[in-house]
Amino acid sequence: MQRRLARILTAFPLLVVLLVLNFASVTFAWHDETHLAIAKAAGYQKWYNTAAPDIAKVKAGEKEGDNHYSDNPKGTVVTPQMVLDQVQRYNQIDEQGHLYGAIVASFRDYISAKKTRKFAEYQMAYCAHYVGDLSMPLHNMAYDQFNKQHHAAMDGIVESEVLENLDKIKIYSIEIRSEDDLAKEVARIANLSEELGYRLEAENRMLTKEEAYVQLGHSASLLRAILDYGKAGK
Repeated sequence: MQRRLARILTAFPLLVVLLVLNFASVTFAWHDETHLAIAKAAGYQKWYNTAAPDIAKVKAGEKEGDNHYSDNPKGTVVTPQMVLDQVQRYNQIDEQGHLYGAIVASFRDYISAKKTRKFAEYQMAYCAHYVGDLSMPLHNMAYDQFNKQHHAAMDGIVESEVLENLDKIKIYSIEIRSEDDLAKEVARIANLSEELGYRLEAENRMLTKEEAYVQLGHSASLLRAILDYGKAGK
């Protein structure tokens, strides 16, 4: 079967290009500088590591890629329990995605590494990236025709300017004292992002820059709370 597929792809190079473009649109959320800006706005000292999880997908493929989204049918209400139920699927191939569980699981890995005196910052870089993906509306809704058509453009809506406009990413207070608190905040932002995504689809329009900065503020605010919670090593 693999050899047959290889012959088909060799005979039809355009098909290869289309498959690559389709794969890219599925797996990428905010572009690199947007992720970096979220981390900088949140005060993450290792902000420059935050784009790395997208780089990891080049070799890890779906095993990493499925950590970056959750395909929620219209009308889905993300609950804290749904977030926690996804944790066991972290780093597993899962076409529905498990972004919410990936945030909790990567934070658990960060705390575990800290407690065993291992280098924990790479685990936090994954967590910070997933928190960034959480505010991308199209990563919280079904991968339908609207999603496919607009995904790449929405990913880069503020990419060229965002690092020079960190002041537009507004931080608000979030307090996390337990994993249950974290799950509640992840669910809250997931529902906001999903609602916006389906509203954009109903109105058949692009995300505006103003809406994008509001979304980035959700991610940056949550990331700051996670960083503060992580300092306590809980």
